[in-house]
Amino acid sequence: MKSVITVLATLATSFTISMSAHANVDVQLDHAPINPTDAASLQAGARTFVNNCLNCHSAGLVRYNQLKGIGLTEAQIKENLLFTGQKVGDMMTVSASPRDQREWFGNAPPDLSVEARVRGVDWLYTYMRRFYRDPSTATGWNNTVFPNVAMPHVLWSLQGMSEARVEVEKGEGHERKTIVIEAPTGGSMTTAQYDRTIADLVNFMGWMAEPHAIERRNLGFLVLIALSILILLTYLLKAAYWKDIH
Repeated sequence: MKSVITVLATLATSFTISMSAHANVDVQLDHAPINPTDAASLQAGARTFVNNCLNCHSAGLVRYNQLKGIGLTEAQIKENLLFTGQKVGDMMTVSASPRDQREWFGNAPPDLSVEARVRGVDWLYTYMRRFYRDPSTATGWNNTVFPNVAMPHVLWSLQGMSEARVEVEKGEGHERKTIVIEAPTGGSMTTAQYDRTIADLVNFMGWMAEPHAIERRNLGFLVLIALSILILLTYLLKAAYWKDIH
């Protein structure tokens, strides 16, 4: 029941946020260059997620030992992804309670277990690459995909800082605003390296939202093959029974 409530709350919040985010600014989503079967990418994304996202956001529907599904051993999980005394069978949650987080941040950061399923990987990929400096906000950051987002740019030291300008195109009875972000400066990664890091992160979040998606698709393919064989055998059997009549 708790899991169902978490999913429904995330869906409702995401719908409201998505509607407000697109109300005033046109957003063109970039395609996320991910491969759900790339174990190296999934493992790199898991490291980025645990080291950066899991400080504030939980993934309360996923256990650490489920990461064996992306090719990690239990020893690797313990050595590289467990830092604050959790056990390998524990859920991927943060130590702070939602009540404390509401006190500190004004709202509890959303659980990210199914965020990729709710928003889509293209949304996440674009969002994590569209932060820009904005002194008018409480955090000093803003985002073209999610205007006035409360989350700061936690990966700014990797990407660098970007400034932005608003371009307004006026038409008959309406105007369209587009926020143009300047190239980031001061980051420890090149643009290509940062994009690859975010692609790996989004790849992992996509896997996390549906850990058994590939197995399910493969099983479905095998079922279709089995059904096709049964249909063929049924047809041949029917032809054998009725050959003398026709």
